[in-house]
Amino acid sequence: MASQVLSNGSAAVAGGSNALRDYYYLRAGVSAAWVTAAFTAGKASPPVGAALLVAYPAWDALANWIDARRSGGLARNPSQLFNVGVSGVTALAVAATLGDMNTVLAVFGAWAILAGLLQLATGVRRWTSYGAQWAMILSGAQSALAGGFFIKQSLGAVPAGVTDVAPYAAVGAFYFLVSALLLTFRRRAVA
Repeated sequence: MASQVLSNGSAAVAGGSNALRDYYYLRAGVSAAWVTAAFTAGKASPPVGAALLVAYPAWDALANWIDARRSGGLARNPSQLFNVGVSGVTALAVAATLGDMNTVLAVFGAWAILAGLLQLATGVRRWTSYGAQWAMILSGAQSALAGGFFIKQSLGAVPAGVTDVAPYAAVGAFYFLVSALLLTFRRRAVA
């Protein structure tokens, strides 16, 4: 009986690890596509750039909701619950301030700080269950630092744009890909 419970628990962690790995691949792919769109269509067309700026935190809200739902629900994942709200409010704030791109960059900065700290908290919480979370923890910390840089940059005289945010999204894509690969190789090493 005890071995059956242990086996069921191991299977649940393995299933959760697979879902988390797939989620990280999805996040990496969407972020990479967003970066490509920002440097091409977003740079060439201000309305497309504006839509991308609103879409990025909106996608983050949806992605955190999906991940939390797959990981036992929002009640069991308070950092992601809060991140859903923060990212949703950020998308609305970006949409409301699109007339002043430096204000948009400041909003992105505040969001990057909060979302980064929440991602860091989620990574720390998941470390014991899934391992391979150092990239998510590092990504969260760097996101918070980048947020401070965005706020400082928003105070300058040079107008901001979607390409100012794109490198931040590219680094996020990299970290999600690294995390997905770590979970992929960790699973193969255990099998």
